[in-house]
Amino acid sequence: MFVTGPDVVKTVTNEVVTQEELGGAVSHTTKSGVADNAFENDIEALLAVRDFFDYLPENNRTGVPERPTSDAWDRQEHSLDTIIPPSANQPYDMHEVIRKTVDEGEFFEVQPTHAGNILIGFGRIEGRTVGIVANQPMVLAGVLDIKSSIKAARFVRFCDAFEIPIVTFVDVPGFLPGTAQEYGGIIKHGAKLLFAYAEATVPKITVITRKAYGGAYDVMASKHLRGDLNYAWPTAEIAVMGAKGAVEIIFRSDIGDPEKIAERTKEYEDRFANPFVAASKGFIDEVIYPHSTRRRIALGLRKLRNKALENPWKKHDNIPL
Repeated sequence: MFVTGPDVVKTVTNEVVTQEELGGAVSHTTKSGVADNAFENDIEALLAVRDFFDYLPENNRTGVPERPTSDAWDRQEHSLDTIIPPSANQPYDMHEVIRKTVDEGEFFEVQPTHAGNILIGFGRIEGRTVGIVANQPMVLAGVLDIKSSIKAARFVRFCDAFEIPIVTFVDVPGFLPGTAQEYGGIIKHGAKLLFAYAEATVPKITVITRKAYGGAYDVMASKHLRGDLNYAWPTAEIAVMGAKGAVEIIFRSDIGDPEKIAERTKEYEDRFANPFVAASKGFIDEVIYPHSTRRRIALGLRKLRNKALENPWKKHDNIPL
């Protein structure tokens, strides 16, 4: 797929590129994001399409499909209690958290090779479809950038269009800094995700596993964006930014004294690198044990099953395109 072929590209821009490089499956599933998934052959593709349709309702008024499951709704997953590494700089695989939470460990991922710092896809809780959005600490430490913001925003809009509840797992250290991101319009593109979550009227449940810093915390289905149930693990750190960066700004005059900086960092961590400050202000509904995540999400979805919320009437919304 391409708008103009390799010959036209060479004539106009003097770039030499093959058809495969310009518009092949790999290019569109990794670089452009135009295609969602690529498969080795048509059999794999058709089987995946069957799986995909299995998660979708017939239309936006019928409710999500429900299928029998032998996976207990209150299953406890004690391995999640130790999944967060002792160091905040160490990554872990968010796929594991998702698969240990959903029914039978089945997660249908969409756009798996594009903007890997955020994961999107479908799972089931108590046999009913949910859309899942999750930061991936294994890629770029899970930061939000232009591509990941657009990828997640499009998915949130899709779920909202078909009345599919959204479960969000948060471990985000912030937005990716740099001139390339700023000149590319990270403020505008990040706002797409903010807008999508804010406008979504489906049930929204958020679980903060570790980092939730600054504007990226706001954007990831926070209470401020009408999140219905916002939970945090005891390992959650909800703050404006990481302890070291914050201390170096607040106590700039002490930068030459490593001992003072270390002392201030420890003080900042003790005061803010936990979920209890946010919980005391009502931004977090409850601090939960990781092993009970599935149970809490299942209970939350039961409570929200008949959620009815309508946005004020308008001709159409004005998402920042």
